[in-house]
Amino acid sequence: MKLAIKSKSMIRDYQLWLMVLPAIIAIIIFNYIPMYGIQLAFKDFDFSKGLTGGEFRGFHYFTQFIDNYQFGTLMKNTFIISFATIIIGFPAPIILALLLNQIRIKKFKQIMQTTVYLPHFISIIVLVGMLNVLLSSETGIVGHFMKALGLGHINLLASVNSFIPVYVLSDIWQHCGWNSIIFLAALSTVDPQLYDSAKIDGANRFQMIRHIDLPALKPTIIILFILSMGNILGTGFEKIFLMQNNLNLPVSEVIATYVYKIGIVSNQFSYASAIGLFNTVINFAFLISMNAISKKVSDTSLY
Repeated sequence: MKLAIKSKSMIRDYQLWLMVLPAIIAIIIFNYIPMYGIQLAFKDFDFSKGLTGGEFRGFHYFTQFIDNYQFGTLMKNTFIISFATIIIGFPAPIILALLLNQIRIKKFKQIMQTTVYLPHFISIIVLVGMLNVLLSSETGIVGHFMKALGLGHINLLASVNSFIPVYVLSDIWQHCGWNSIIFLAALSTVDPQLYDSAKIDGANRFQMIRHIDLPALKPTIIILFILSMGNILGTGFEKIFLMQNNLNLPVSEVIATYVYKIGIVSNQFSYASAIGLFNTVINFAFLISMNAISKKVSDTSLY
């Protein structure tokens, strides 16, 4: 019965399904078909036999990774960087969207939005180059400022204490404006009459944000937070790898960079595949757990 209802619904809305068909095909090609290579994590890769060949090793490579002396350090570094990015970076676009929503002069609001969106389009390579120039202890603006304060020559990109703050803050600066778009879109659906009624009742701007804007953003915030928790061990590769050096390696070596060094540099493809699959399973577990908690607590979830 349910299948028949779904079939009728799909036939009725066939135009919408045709519109999303290219996206569905792209997801199947680039996300699902490559999952065929997951079997590599359970086999010894043999160039002559391809993915389907090689000796079956079961969970050997997973055990090898867990027993590796670097396992604890990799998990700790990856989790700390990801957790710091979520805890500090996730509220930033929400706050920015609330502030931009308070601007009543349309032209000024457009200029501000364009200004905060632009850093998103800077490539990772250019961004890291900017960080190297600005944070240089000898020639950088920040370096000169720190020397003026009597702090001496401090290379922030080479310090284990400053690597994570530099990474997180630069990530917020680059993506905060772009990530605020979805929150601004959610705020645009708020009925203007609610603001007018609040003003008549004597509410100030802070009270309107608290009692009108934040409740309107609540479902969006929860959904995006659930999705971000599904990437708790996904720090990304490019930026960390480019910022990495021998001095900050104790805190900058994460799962993504380790997989690159093991898989591409050392040609240990099966071992690297096992580590990648392990990372994906942990992320998936966090996603499912957070979705279940959210569904129970707030009745808002992905499914």
